[in-house]
Amino acid sequence: MNDRSRSSAGLLAKADVLVVGGGLHGTSSALNLARRGVSVIVLEADYVARHSSGVNAGGVRTLGRPLPEIPLALMSREIWHTLPDIVGDDGGFVPSGQLKIAETESELDECRERVALLEAQGFTHEKVVDRETVLALEPALAKHVTGGIWVERDGYALPFRTTTAFRLAAQRQGVRFYEGTKAVRIEQRGARWCVDTPRGSFAAEKLLVAAGAWSGELASQVGEPVPVHPEGLMLMVTHRVAPFCKATLGATGRPLSFKQFDNGTVVIGGKLIGIADLQGRHGEVDFMRLARSARTVVDLFPHLRHLGINRAWAGVEAFTDDSLPVISPSRSASNLYYSFGYCGSGFQLGPGCGWLVAQMMLDGITALPLGAFAIDRFSRSNASTEGPTAGVAIQH
Repeated sequence: MNDRSRSSAGLLAKADVLVVGGGLHGTSSALNLARRGVSVIVLEADYVARHSSGVNAGGVRTLGRPLPEIPLALMSREIWHTLPDIVGDDGGFVPSGQLKIAETESELDECRERVALLEAQGFTHEKVVDRETVLALEPALAKHVTGGIWVERDGYALPFRTTTAFRLAAQRQGVRFYEGTKAVRIEQRGARWCVDTPRGSFAAEKLLVAAGAWSGELASQVGEPVPVHPEGLMLMVTHRVAPFCKATLGATGRPLSFKQFDNGTVVIGGKLIGIADLQGRHGEVDFMRLARSARTVVDLFPHLRHLGINRAWAGVEAFTDDSLPVISPSRSASNLYYSFGYCGSGFQLGPGCGWLVAQMMLDGITALPLGAFAIDRFSRSNASTEGPTAGVAIQH
């Protein structure tokens, strides 16, 4: 859209804060901002929860997180356990526990090393369990398993239901949602941020970019390129089968996210990479990779060898080069903030990060350090990655 067409479309609405992106992180941030008395508009190119927030595996997982993410994940998990008090709906959250399976002695050694590393950092939520404990937790597993890591308070939830619950809670706080409203250009004009869309322009003092895989393009418009690329994350759901699995499962040596719902269906995922069509705004399934994942499931649960697949799908997600998200104020412009690049693991972080983002935008300080997620970390040379600690002002 050229300058003339943007101008002719006119200013549709203004608020204190504009949020670009109607996924879980955008809606959670909007809710927390509105609860602070701020007027908020959310712009969503498709519909709320259309992409990674609505089609992911639903893992509420602290297990296996990169070290910088662990404090965020632990804090966010406590919110999950009280979600009805926050948004009036539990999002389908089931505290099933999460189990990461080891299938060889060397994989079990990896688990021991992982837990020892965490304990050295003061984290005790992951526990090494032996083969007998694993089989006591999940008797249907193949007997070749050697042990694993168990996290009792983890679980899973329903992505679309959860994101919709945050959206409805935000609307009750006065947040306005504009769906089918793609952000074409962001620009600071005087004291206001303007977002140009095919429907017209929107303006606010502050702007949050939480547009998932499309955030990198918007950041580049203000001179802050991020090494981020899209991936199509795949999932499949089986026909119904008699109950056999209570925990949410992962594997040490191969990609896997596995859970059985109350209706008997099994959802299989685990960062299964499909095809992302960024311009077409959709993900495509790679059936050869899905077949490999299905073989993993049969290896672990041989009695499922004849279980049929009901459907498969893919969502588009943003991945960064260091596998950490960007949760940061802009380093090149005032009143501009980012929350994106969650690398297929952002669903669990959504409730907690929305709270932190509101603090970042309104207070300039956050209850947990966010320095590891700064947007300029990719361009620094030999500079410290230490960021603001609790109660320390975030520098622009």
